[in-house]
Amino acid sequence: MEEFPTDAPEHCPGTQSEQAGKSSSCAGCPNQKICASGEAKAPDPAIAEIAEKMRSVKHKILVLSGKGGVGKSTFSAQLAHALSSDGTKEVALLDVDICGPSIPRIMGLEGEQVHQSGSGWSPVYVEDNLAVMSIGFLLSSPDDAVIWRGPKKNGMIKQFLRDVDWGELDYLIIDTPPGTSDEHLSIVQYLSSASVDGAVIITTPQEISLQDVRKEIRFCKKVKLPIIGVVENMSGFVCPKCKNTSQIFPPTTGGAEKLCEDLNLPLLGKVPLDPRIGRSCDEGKSLFSEAPDSPAAKAYLSIVQSIQNYCSNFVAKEQNAS
Repeated sequence: MEEFPTDAPEHCPGTQSEQAGKSSSCAGCPNQKICASGEAKAPDPAIAEIAEKMRSVKHKILVLSGKGGVGKSTFSAQLAHALSSDGTKEVALLDVDICGPSIPRIMGLEGEQVHQSGSGWSPVYVEDNLAVMSIGFLLSSPDDAVIWRGPKKNGMIKQFLRDVDWGELDYLIIDTPPGTSDEHLSIVQYLSSASVDGAVIITTPQEISLQDVRKEIRFCKKVKLPIIGVVENMSGFVCPKCKNTSQIFPPTTGGAEKLCEDLNLPLLGKVPLDPRIGRSCDEGKSLFSEAPDSPAAKAYLSIVQSIQNYCSNFVAKEQNAS
C-alpha cells in the first residue's frame, strides 16, 4: 500500500513515488523537504511490529464516516456488543478518536484505568470476551481536553496498535473520528501489512452528510482500503406506540440507497432513530439487552450478520490468494 504523509495535499503523489516532494501539488506541503530528500521512503519499523502483533487478530474492521455526529461510536459499540453475544468469540473495540473519546461512556467504563503488564497495556473488559481501549482511560477526568498536534496523536495510535495486549481475537473493531486526515492516514498506514478486512461507512440520509461520506469513500479507494458496505443511521423514526415511521431527516437526494447504487457499494442496512439507542449509550448498556425486540436492534443484527458473512468470505479469499 502506498503511504501518504501527514497533512498531504489532495493530489499527493505518495512517498514512494519518484515525484515525491517534486510535483506541483507538493508546493506548500510541510513534508515537502522530507519527501524530496527520500527520508520518507524508509518504512516505519512499527508497521512490521504491528503486523506481527495483529497476527493473533482474525478480523479487523474500521468504522468510518467523513461526517461527525452520524453515530460511528454508537454503531461501533453496538457492533461489539452483538459480536460478543456469541460467547465463543473474542472481541475488542479500539477507540482512535483521540480528541473526542466517547467509547468509555458508551461502554459503561468511565473511570476505569489501563494497567501496564509485562506484555504491554491491558485493555479494560466489559465482559470476559469484550475488551476496550481508549485514550479516555488515560485521562484524569472525562472533562479533560486532549490538545495535541498530529504527530502526538499518531504516536498514540501507534502505541494502541503495537503495545496493547489484545491476546487472541476474533474481531477488532476500530472506531475512528470524522474526516480523512491524521488519524485515518495513521491507522491505514500502520495496518498496511496486517490484512484489514475493510471499512464500514456510516451516514445519515440527508445530502449534507452524504457529501462528506463520498469524500470518505474516495479516501478508502485512494489508500486501497476495502469497503464492507454503508450503513444509513437515523433512517426514519419508528413510533414505539403506533409503529408508524416518520422521516425526521428526509433523504432529499435518495439517501444511502442512491449513494450505494451510484458508487456500486453494498447497503448493509438502515437503522431507525430510537430514543432507546441514546439512552443505552448514556447508561453504558447494550441496546440488545435494553430493547432486544426494537426495530433498531433488529436492524443492527441484520447488519452484523452481513458483516460476519463478508468477513467469512474475506478469509476464504485470503486463503485462496496464499
